[in-house]
Amino acid sequence: MMEPLGTTGLILNEPLLWEKGAPGRTGISLPRRDVDPAPLDASLTGDGPDFPDLSEVDVVRHYTRLSTWNYGVDTGFYPLGSCTMKYNPKTNERQVGLPGFACAHPLLPLELSQGVLQLMFELEGFLAEITGMDAVSLQPAAGAHGELAGMLIIYACHASRGRKRTKILIPDTAHGTNPASAALCGFKSVPVASNEQGVLSADTVADLMDEDTAGIMVTNPNTLGLFEDNIKQVSAAVHAKGGLVYADGANMNAIMGIVDMAACGVDVLHLNLHKTFSTPHGGGGPGSGPVCVTSELARFLPVPRVIKEGQNYRLVEDLPESIGKMHAFYGNFAIQLRAYAYILSMGAELKKASQCAVLNANYIKESLKNVFDLPYDRPCMHECVFTDARHHQYKVTTLDIAKRLIDYGFHPPTVYFPLVVDGALMIEPPETESKENIDQFIETLKAIDQEARENPDLLHEAPRNPKVRRLDETLAARKPCLAG
Repeated sequence: MMEPLGTTGLILNEPLLWEKGAPGRTGISLPRRDVDPAPLDASLTGDGPDFPDLSEVDVVRHYTRLSTWNYGVDTGFYPLGSCTMKYNPKTNERQVGLPGFACAHPLLPLELSQGVLQLMFELEGFLAEITGMDAVSLQPAAGAHGELAGMLIIYACHASRGRKRTKILIPDTAHGTNPASAALCGFKSVPVASNEQGVLSADTVADLMDEDTAGIMVTNPNTLGLFEDNIKQVSAAVHAKGGLVYADGANMNAIMGIVDMAACGVDVLHLNLHKTFSTPHGGGGPGSGPVCVTSELARFLPVPRVIKEGQNYRLVEDLPESIGKMHAFYGNFAIQLRAYAYILSMGAELKKASQCAVLNANYIKESLKNVFDLPYDRPCMHECVFTDARHHQYKVTTLDIAKRLIDYGFHPPTVYFPLVVDGALMIEPPETESKENIDQFIETLKAIDQEARENPDLLHEAPRNPKVRRLDETLAARKPCLAG
């Protein structure tokens, strides 16, 4: 096996800032003031703000040491299924830092916002072309927010037709936030079982679809990493009963520029710019979840809408059938700008990015299918799903395998999801990883398999190398210690 990335190198402990420093220390030098000092009123502030007294070197070392505790996409490979951890090209950061964009304010008058509005208008057009949909709103702030916008559009469409629909079909391979988004719109979720191939059967959908059902929420590719082969027939079954098809586009990294979603029968689609289009993901945000629709549903999109009149751009809010505002102002603009930069820099190569992501996932699947249990042995899309079934006899679980990966210097993949399979180990390699990196990951998992057979205690005690060892996860969830 190749030299492992994991190490027991120097990771320093770091106390809280309030436990460092001493009164009187300072890390800044202010210019001479030309006004008299005005102390804070102690009656209003008590003893004043509780700021620690630190020198410059104290502050620099504090944050540098903390950075050594973290693992990021700039550090190494993220095989994190269900959420594409793509590399964020640094040109994206350069463009978003340009003063004309970075200093723009959403309350500027339209004549001073033409460049920003043009960018948003063009990005909507790019996303429509990439997906095959007709109209786009950039307003939703993230994926689940885009789901909510999509379901509100479906609700508004049925209401405009004088229909009261109370149910929504949700496959067992859909993303976990789908039922919550539907419930917020007053829909009751009806589960749909996938077939023995891990995809939807049109007959099953047709049997469940009735005049009380608003439609279906499909994740395609689904959470097993499989393309829904029967999507056109499924859409036809839903449309035959007056329903609408919502597609969760969080997995679009597998099909950018390849699949026409409208041609598949999709009426509403959300995208995750912070996954598919390379902008930063993780750490709680930020995100952007545009919602895309067919021309028949464009009138329900959130306001404000950006329109072009001649050579000028303006915002329109007086759209009586719109579902209204989903977000303050116009969405998370900085994330939209990063996605715009990514699309312009990639151009037609967006299709190649998806092809490479799918190739990488299938390479991992074929390399490991004789080592780990593979419940669906068929070509996958952007991710492949294994289980721990072959390791039960050694009393080794998916969690043990994931923790041991940390010792070798890899971030673990998603575990125990999707729920369709027990002990799931979902591996998603983005297109940016080289064959050398993927080979090293494959060899590491083979080494872990060997350890599970010969010395399972190594896995039970993992991870050994990081600063933080295995946690009591139940206690950590109920009584988290955030002190450091």
